[in-house]
Amino acid sequence: MSAITQPHEEPLQQRLEAAMAQVNRVLLGKPRQVKLAFTCLIAGGHLLLEDVPGVGKTTLAHALAATFALEFQRVQFTSDLLPSDIIGVSVYERETGQFRFHPGPIFTGLLLADEINRASPKTQSALLEAMAEDQVTIDGQTHALAQPFFVVATQNPLDLNGTFPLPDSQLDRFMLRLSLDYPDATAERALLTGTDRRDLLAQLNPQLDGSALIALHRRAQALTASAALLDYLQALLAASRRHPDIRVGLSPRAGLALLGAARAWALLSGRNHVLPEDIQALFVPLAAHRLLPARGANGDTLARQLLAEVAVD
Repeated sequence: MSAITQPHEEPLQQRLEAAMAQVNRVLLGKPRQVKLAFTCLIAGGHLLLEDVPGVGKTTLAHALAATFALEFQRVQFTSDLLPSDIIGVSVYERETGQFRFHPGPIFTGLLLADEINRASPKTQSALLEAMAEDQVTIDGQTHALAQPFFVVATQNPLDLNGTFPLPDSQLDRFMLRLSLDYPDATAERALLTGTDRRDLLAQLNPQLDGSALIALHRRAQALTASAALLDYLQALLAASRRHPDIRVGLSPRAGLALLGAARAWALLSGRNHVLPEDIQALFVPLAAHRLLPARGANGDTLARQLLAEVAVD
């Protein structure tokens, strides 16, 4: 019996299917990207959407927050944005003679970091502690973030004016990097003739909530990964570290992220065990932005080469 079809779990399975169907009604023609986004949230990761403006990146973030009943905050990243604009600031109050912390928009369930690469590297790095440890430290005091907490960041291509490349340490905090790309002709016609996306977003109803999302995460992490599956995963990691066109290969943390994402993908596929196909479905969006190419190679191309070169035993 599959991981999400046991009788006492049927309502949650139905709600999960309804949640994906709802987001697909808003983001037309992108079922794979929607499934990848759900995989990232269920696995407890953060999502980077990289594409040209106007293809639905912000719409996807809004739809995810509404569907999972997550408190939503949006920060528009600009060149003059400061870390305190994201995290918050301690303000001295004369009446009490003490500093009081005023939390920033990062204290939410889903934070949309819109056009993250338009801010300076210093401001980008303000998210590092939050994304890695679900907390922020201000003036020596640690403040826990909401649970669950997700960052969905959008990024414009680096050949557009006014962009800064994300530091490698920042990129590594994103479990998956996706590109929505332009819609096909059928989906684009439906966009042109259908209801405005803003009106559709306003009509969305929560299908799941934070507690259900945490339960799905725990269930996914309990899915079986065989020794042979782990051998395949390790072979991919090892191949990335010895490839002549890769300067820095995948870290053990990337391996853990790949296994966690594969478990979530298997759960969404209705199975209680992970298959090599799950690893393959996720490898490029998970690995490409983590690879440091040599000699001007492309991360996506290198990730696909690794998949082609490493055999499944």
